This record gives sequence, C-alpha cells and structure tokens, in this order.
Amino acid sequence: MKKAISVIMASIMVLGLAACSKSEETTTKATTAATTAAETTKAAETTAAETTTEATTEGAKEDTGSLIKVGIINNDPNESGYRTANDADLKKMFTKENGYDASFAYSLKNDEQIQYAQTFIQNEVDYLLLSAADVAGWDSVLQDAQAAGIKVILFDRTINADPSLYEASIVSDMNKEGQTAVDWLASQNLSEYNVIHIQGVMGSAAQQGRSGALDSKAAAESNWTIVKQQTAEWNAEKAQQIVQSVIDSGTKFNVIYAENDDMAKGAVAALDAAGISHGVGKDVIVMGFDCNKWALESLLSKDWNYDGQCNPFQASYIDSIIKDLESGKTPAQKTIIMDEKGFDAATITKEDVENYGI
Repeated sequence: MKKAISVIMASIMVLGLAACSKSEETTTKATTAATTAAETTKAAETTAAETTTEATTEGAKEDTGSLIKVGIINNDPNESGYRTANDADLKKMFTKENGYDASFAYSLKNDEQIQYAQTFIQNEVDYLLLSAADVAGWDSVLQDAQAAGIKVILFDRTINADPSLYEASIVSDMNKEGQTAVDWLASQNLSEYNVIHIQGVMGSAAQQGRSGALDSKAAAESNWTIVKQQTAEWNAEKAQQIVQSVIDSGTKFNVIYAENDDMAKGAVAALDAAGISHGVGKDVIVMGFDCNKWALESLLSKDWNYDGQCNPFQASYIDSIIKDLESGKTPAQKTIIMDEKGFDAATITKEDVENYGI
C-alpha cells in the first residue's frame, strides 16, 4: 500500500511540473510577442519621423531654391557717409523676406573687386550687382558672367564697357555733378581762383566726373589756378594732411574743392588748426559732395559754401529691374540717372537738411 501511494504522489508531481513548464512557455511566448510588437511600433515611428524630417528638409531646400541669388560688389561702406547709406539701402532691400539670397563683397581696389566677381560667377549667382572701383578693366569678367547666364546690373557708378554686357545701370551723372559744382563756383565771381583740389580714388567714375569739370575750367580761364591737386582717397585725415602741407608751404589759396564731404571735413580741420576762416564771406570757400546731413548743417551754419548731392538710394530701382527681368520683360530704361542737385549756403533751408541729408 505504501508503495502504491508513493507511485501516485510521484505521478502527481510530474504532472505539476509539466503544467508549470507549459505555463512558463506560454508566458515567455506572450512576452516575446509583446516585445516584438513594441519594436515594430518603434521602428514604424522612427521611419515616420525620418520621413517627416526628410520632407521638412526638402521643403527647406525648395524654399531656399526659390530665392533669387545675388552677388553684390560695393566699395568699402566705411569710405564715407554716402557709402554707408548706400550699403544700408541695399541690405534693407536684398533680404530673404524680399525674395533674395544676397552675398556682399567690398573693396576700393578694382583687382580685388574683379576677384570677387569671379567668385560670385563660380557660385552661380543669378545676378551680379556692381559698383566699380574703377571704370576700366571689366570687359573680361562681364563676358564670363554673360557666358554663365548671369545678369549684371551696375549701380552708383558707370564703367567703360560694352552696354551689351550688362542689363541696366542705376547711376549718378558724375560729370553733371562736377559741372554743376564748377558752374556754381564760377558764379561767385572771384577776381582770382586759387584752388586746392582734393581728389577721390583715382580712376573711379566719381573722381573722373568731379575732377573733369574743374580741370577744364582751370585750363580755360587765366584767373583759375589749381595750386594743389592730390588724391586723399576719400579719407578725411589724408585730406587734412594735404591742406596742411599747402598751408605750411605758404602758398596762397582761397578755394577748397573736395570731392566728398569727408575730405572737405578734413580740409576744414586743417584750416581751423591754422586759424584760417572759411565759409560764407570768409577767407576760404569750402566745397564738398554727397550731402551728408552734418555737411548740410555746415552749410546751414555758413561754415561751408557748397555741397553737391549724390543720391545713394538705388536699391528700389534695382529691385524693380530684377522683377522685370524675372517676368521676362526688358527694363524700360537701360540707364537710370539719379535725380541730384547742388546746395548753396546762401539759400539752403532746414527743410533741405532734413529732406536731403543722408
């Protein structure tokens, strides 16, 4: 009997262990299935996230690709108040918000500007905007741009190049600026004109236009003498040194014809240091160009005599031309001349200073 009971108990234990084993196997399979499902869900979520990221990136690429790519070559924005205003006007216009992807490069040297132009061509810009440091030397690089399908627009300054190499130019008439200034000076009816002529960067359109009229007048009139003619490269300190050298030499002069306001300011600093009066009814006539607000205020206070306007706000004209070209239209004008005039200390008003000062 004891033996029979032992056999029965052993059988019961075997059956129990088998049941436990079966239960554990079922639990393991259920756990494995749950893990697999979770991994599948995670993989699906990851794939969806990657797809979304790719779509977003592609969308960003499409947005960037829709921008008009422009390379803008300008003179140093620290060159003068005019150039600072010109650069700020361009940067305000050529933004992503206005549909542009713009890159800027600056130099007062023609060879460096040409290198920048070649880089922009290699970068496949849509438009090359150029304010040239020198009127010469641009044919080759503009031909390269044209061959690459890049449209060139000149601003601020002209160049000596075939007009077929650029789409349009938005520029000041520098010859007219010079002639207007010289005509004003002639109207002062001095018995003799002994002029210190302070020039800008040699070879630039501004220098050539503003120098040309004075050179012609001095050559034509026996009572006009240029006692000193030298470039100060638009720089006030260099202009001050030039005038100081004339003062130190004892040479007689009664006119300072400076080709921008900053150089006129430097010239006046030399006069002040030497105790020489200047302005309306004083010993020396002071002339500048660009119409910085502080320069027009010097006219208003009669410390200066004349200032020739040079309009720096060309960006809206360029934008309009680009929009025409993008829509397949030919610009209405190949050359746009900025509206400009000269200001006389005898007639300038506070309203002029506010309206025309830059």
